[in-house]
Amino acid sequence: MRVSVSKSRVSGTVRAPASKSYTIRGLMCAALAQGDSEIIAPLISDDTVAAASVLRAIGVKITSEVDTKKGERWRVSGGNFREPKADLFCGDSAATLRFMGAVSALVPGECRLTAGPSLAQRPVGPLVTALRQLGVDCSAQGGLAPLVVRGGLKGGVTELPGDVSSQFVSALLLIAPLAGGEVTIRLTTAPESKPYLMMTLECLKMFGIEVTAPPDLRDFKIASQSYRNTRYPVEGDWSSASYFLALGALSGPVTVTNLNPESLQGDRALLGFLRDMGAQIEIDKSTVTVRKSRLNALKADLADAIDLLPTVAALAAAASGTSELSGIERARIKESNRVAAVREGLERMGIRVREERDRLLITGASPKGASIESYNDHRIAMAFGVLGTVAGNTVINEAECVSKTFPDFWEVLKGIGGEVKQSG
Repeated sequence: MRVSVSKSRVSGTVRAPASKSYTIRGLMCAALAQGDSEIIAPLISDDTVAAASVLRAIGVKITSEVDTKKGERWRVSGGNFREPKADLFCGDSAATLRFMGAVSALVPGECRLTAGPSLAQRPVGPLVTALRQLGVDCSAQGGLAPLVVRGGLKGGVTELPGDVSSQFVSALLLIAPLAGGEVTIRLTTAPESKPYLMMTLECLKMFGIEVTAPPDLRDFKIASQSYRNTRYPVEGDWSSASYFLALGALSGPVTVTNLNPESLQGDRALLGFLRDMGAQIEIDKSTVTVRKSRLNALKADLADAIDLLPTVAALAAAASGTSELSGIERARIKESNRVAAVREGLERMGIRVREERDRLLITGASPKGASIESYNDHRIAMAFGVLGTVAGNTVINEAECVSKTFPDFWEVLKGIGGEVKQSG
């Protein structure tokens, strides 16, 4: 599908979708608990549906209930796993593949986890190595999916790098309480995306799990213990909200509701970046309003908020001066090579970009309309859709990829004045 975006006068209110990261973490914890848990107001998207699907395949019962006043909730009956009858297809959800790769160590028999074309190119080797140190029989040819797991979780000490993906560490944290003995997880390098580890620890605590860790999150100790079933509310997603907060600064005013200003989500950092650029921001409880502003260049380290790269790059493209975005190397192994995709898209729009290994230098100007390749990456599509409201005459190719995390993104954009047409 192609989406054409024209210059738009945007104004209105948007409700942030539920957090993908918290929805999937909540699902995994609920599956590991005995009895019934509730996931309240979950995100319904390609990634969360993939997570629910593979959990059902190992015997977890997940039913949906809709309350006209309180919205949707999932009832999850966990704790009784069975060997799956077929491969566990994780789609292009990296969290599902990596978390389930660890959870499969608790499933009787063999689990073979497969992935969609994009995810099949993303690494799982560090997770395999770490699981083997805990006694798990698992393999992944070339460090990529398919991932085959045959159980055997014993406990003990495992080591892995902290600067490849926080999801590997979170995966180990999820299963560690159910190992045969105490588990120690040591990171051989400082963790990046620390907020995601904090989110995992927060979710574990809500399900009754205690983890001992120092402030630098380089060493975790987890004693044998049981998950407690619970009611788990999912807060709004700062990653998805970022596009409309940026839109407010570029074309607003835009108000985004359903946000927790005290959230552990790393992408809440966008508020600080917007302030640094001179944007007008108002916060009232769970609501954030951003007004159209004259933006200045910024210097931003995105190491702990790597998913913000496309959004901040779009803002920098329309700002006065040259912005420096660092801490971005890991963005090369996301759904696309986001560093290259951002540079290419901005250059097509007439913006000067200098790409280095771990840094982008973006000289703001007046973006011009262009045909943008999303590379089937939801965050590239949404960020350039936002920039298209300023540039006009912009076409986003493979625009349906937004269904990964924000299925109704284009309709929401249209609903607040975005001039959007879909074709093909």
